[in-house]
Amino acid sequence: FIIPNTPSVWSISKTYLVLGIEHILLGIDHLLFVLALVLITFGKWRIVKTITAFTLAHSITLSMAALGFVHVPSAPVEAVIALSIVFLAVELVNYSNGKIGLTAKNPWIVAFTFGLLHGFGFAGALTEVGLPQVDIPFALAFFNIGVELGQLAFVVLLLAVIYMLNKIEFTKKAWVKLAPAYGIGTIAAMWCIERILGFWQS
Repeated sequence: FIIPNTPSVWSISKTYLVLGIEHILLGIDHLLFVLALVLITFGKWRIVKTITAFTLAHSITLSMAALGFVHVPSAPVEAVIALSIVFLAVELVNYSNGKIGLTAKNPWIVAFTFGLLHGFGFAGALTEVGLPQVDIPFALAFFNIGVELGQLAFVVLLLAVIYMLNKIEFTKKAWVKLAPAYGIGTIAAMWCIERILGFWQS
């Protein structure tokens, strides 16, 4: 993406807002993490607190990394992000089997903790794009806003789908409840292995 030499504040804001939305909607690993969080969190306000904690956490590390205060290699970050999804998948399976784990009890704590990690992943994508020479705070702020808008749209769509599925009788069967957890866990485990192998090979 090519930014003009002297872009306006509006141009910068619009550009990075769109980039933020595109990144979260194309970041399947981040969306799977949010999906697992929503599936294991029940109650409107608990979901709000959990997503807010995730948002706050990755906003902190995204800003710190993008501004150069913290530097974490991207390869291990991406591997641990995949591992965080595996962790949530295991927690979801246990919850479906009647075992209440840390995530089911306090999902916002888990969301905040792993959200710090996911923020470094967002920062890696922003680093690839680059920040403009001027109005960096605007670019960073609107990229973050774009990420949050895309995430919010995904959560709203997800809740609508869950609501409709709950109206269908077959959702009461045990295998239906376990299928998302095993699907998420399998994909995340493959990512984790692939990223670890790529890390060592590089």
